[in-house]
Amino acid sequence: MVVMTTAAPQPLLPDQDAATYAEWFACLAEPTRVRLLHAVATAPGGITVGALTERLGISQSTCSHHIRKLADVGFLHLHKEGTATRVWINQNCCTGLPHAADAVMGLLAPRPCCPENPPEDVRMRPLRAEDWPAVRRIYAEGIATGIATFETTVPSRATLDATWLPGHRWIAEIDGEVAGWTALSPVSARACYSGVAESSIYVAEGHRGRGVGKALIRQQVVEADRAGLWTLQTSILTENRASIALHHAAGYRTVGVRERIAQRDGTWHDTILLERRADAVARPSCT
Repeated sequence: MVVMTTAAPQPLLPDQDAATYAEWFACLAEPTRVRLLHAVATAPGGITVGALTERLGISQSTCSHHIRKLADVGFLHLHKEGTATRVWINQNCCTGLPHAADAVMGLLAPRPCCPENPPEDVRMRPLRAEDWPAVRRIYAEGIATGIATFETTVPSRATLDATWLPGHRWIAEIDGEVAGWTALSPVSARACYSGVAESSIYVAEGHRGRGVGKALIRQQVVEADRAGLWTLQTSILTENRASIALHHAAGYRTVGVRERIAQRDGTWHDTILLERRADAVARPSCT
């Protein structure tokens, strides 16, 4: 039997977003302008106003008028080259326009900060030196499931210690026993990616189904937000539905599917790429 429930209405689109999206859509409510934008978007390296006029078969004054309208909204970039003007597409709009359509049509429900009501019997604390044997044992239990990781052997303590970010290594404990762990790893040594980290979460075999993962990921995202990390990401095997659902509950969104990304035991697998953005940088723009 399927029980149908009525979902609570989503919050209304903020006034600022509604005004911005309305301006975008109004600018595109003209067929010639849409054709012009497409012509620029499909011209490698941009295109001059003269060449664009010829390609569209319209007068230069009409072409210039529509270009100015599109540039004012932010869809196009203009650059003077001697007596000619070259026009480029604003790449931010490749993300911003689909986002706007999804937002207006209600496909982008507000994502939660983190799972609510973690189990009261799960105590969270930083990882300590004496936890490493339990951490590696739980890692091995995850490997044994066949859907947690592409690793087939447990990395050494030295490898994990060198990989994980200090201050983002957490232990879930039940009655004094290590029940799971979570850690973040930097995705790059480059300074521009200093706020981007890769998530790992493992729950001990004997403690699965008790909300340990919920407590772990809540601790992870709350501390990441506090530390100023702006993006958390993870890749999860498509078969690991429980982990995908857990990350969605913590504000992660599905970015896409990475097909046949790696092999395990001679079999190719797909992964789901998920990411969580800090609230302050969540809204795409066309500027």
